[in-house]
Amino acid sequence: MKYLPLLLPVALLAACGEEPAPEPVPTETATPEPTPTVPAPDEELFASLHAATCEGAEPVSTSVCRRAMGADTVSCEFGLGEDEYLRHDATLAIDEAGEAWAIVDPETVCAQ
Repeated sequence: MKYLPLLLPVALLAACGEEPAPEPVPTETATPEPTPTVPAPDEELFASLHAATCEGAEPVSTSVCRRAMGADTVSCEFGLGEDEYLRHDATLAIDEAGEAWAIVDPETVCAQ
C-alpha cells in the first residue's frame, strides 16, 4: 500500500502519452528513367564499327577501349593494318537512338 500513491501519477502519465499516430500521407516516388544499356565495346566491336564508318581504310588489327567511371564516352586506342601498336585514338559515344556505339568524330578518325 505504501507504493500506490507513487504509482498512480506514473500510470496517469503513461496513459497520456498514448495518442494515436497520424496516418502517413502517401508520397509520390519518382521512378528513374530507364538508361540505355549497350554492350561494352571490345576489340571485335570496335573493329566492325571502324570498318563500317571508315570505308576503304585499313582494318583494325588491335584495339583497347576504356571507359571512365560515370562517363558517357569511351576512349579507344587502336592499330591499323599489320601494326601491333596502339598509334591511333578514337572516342565513342552512344548514338541518338541509344542502341549502339558511334564514333564521335569520324572525319578525324578515318583520316588517321
